[in-house]
Amino acid sequence: MIKNLQVFSPSKSIDKLSIHKLIGSLKKELNLQIDSLVINFVTTPEITELNEKYLDHYYSTDIITFDYSENRNNIDGEIFISIDDAESNASIFKVHFKNEITRLIIHGILHLLSYDDQQKKDKIIMKRMENDLLNKNKFILLRSR
Repeated sequence: MIKNLQVFSPSKSIDKLSIHKLIGSLKKELNLQIDSLVINFVTTPEITELNEKYLDHYYSTDIITFDYSENRNNIDGEIFISIDDAESNASIFKVHFKNEITRLIIHGILHLLSYDDQQKKDKIIMKRMENDLLNKNKFILLRSR
């Protein structure tokens, strides 16, 4: 188990132990320190409310990341992932739900490392890194208990 990592989910489809393994792998791969990381799995109404309250966006999204850290390689933050949007994305992109969850967690970690996807150039860099990390780690969450 990763120290300073908390995973909250109302869904039994989220395997918390596998998420700890994924974060452990990313920690080694990216040479990270985790001061505090909370990963919250929420519903569409919950993430829509967060998106409105903190980002002034009046719609649902698959992930929102809050970075509280002062040092790029010392993670202190929260990731909110919409289970509903992840299921929808998995269906649209024809990937396994757990593969989509892995991608979203990696995406959130990259945001916590100051990667950005607002500008086209930055989005290309972040997506390339996300795909590389996904390919290296996608089987962690796919393993059954």
